[in-house]
Amino acid sequence: MHLGLASALCLLAAALSLSARGCAGARSSSQLREGGEIIENKGSDTLVNLALAWAEAYMESRPEVRISVTGGGSGTGIAALINGTVDIANASRRMKVEEVEAAEANGISPVEFVVARDAIAIVVHPSNPVNELTFQQISDIYTGRVTNWEEVGGEDRPVVLLSRESNSGTYVYFLENVVRMGDGESDLLFSPGALLMPSSEGITAEVSDNPNTIGYDGLGYVTPEQKVVAMARDASGPFVLPSVDSVNDGSYPIARPLYMYTAGEPTEQAAAFLDWVTGEGQAVVPELGFVPLH
Repeated sequence: MHLGLASALCLLAAALSLSARGCAGARSSSQLREGGEIIENKGSDTLVNLALAWAEAYMESRPEVRISVTGGGSGTGIAALINGTVDIANASRRMKVEEVEAAEANGISPVEFVVARDAIAIVVHPSNPVNELTFQQISDIYTGRVTNWEEVGGEDRPVVLLSRESNSGTYVYFLENVVRMGDGESDLLFSPGALLMPSSEGITAEVSDNPNTIGYDGLGYVTPEQKVVAMARDASGPFVLPSVDSVNDGSYPIARPLYMYTAGEPTEQAAAFLDWVTGEGQAVVPELGFVPLH
């Protein structure tokens, strides 16, 4: 009797859950996907809060749809797409050639959707007197050539480097476009002394607590406990702070598109959701500190 009641409660919980996981007797997520009742959405930690906000807003007006959103990093979402275990992969970088080839080897042809834009902010402790940095200075800092804040106009303090982990799309973008300054032939790497943070919240906490730190993060994750440094491509300037306006007018130099990928042309329900995201759903984007497409 108790077992039957537990099973019934579990089925009810599964029906109410976004992910429909974790209860015996509930249908698998693959079965739900085939029935068009759930959209599995996974990947970029940069995008995860925005993706959650999109999912909540979309489901309010379409109660028949269930959207499961999880993070884990762009690499994690793309790997799930390659393996055919998600409907939509979120990424803060474009898929690599080798990732596309791996997907195609599994019979999957990824389709790319640009869903928003983002600025990567360089953040330091509010007490740090450094207000401006160039790409070359950031590259020197993150490769370990500069180890003291005094070398870039700050106080005589050691530089503590904070970075996202290597499965993060933000890590890959920052390495390729800032540390290597867009040079495809460069083999520069992050200093071995860089502390790898598993999340944006980890960078926020460290920068807030340690006056020697420097980190980078999506603009939507910057808090009042951090100071944002103005950036320029070279010493001649201009030095620009990240904002919706400076991304839209192209003056802020560390800006990027944010992506969603599907395994081939999206299903009817996934296509409807993506159409909403790139249309009506753009109203949500600036509320979370990102830059809308329109």
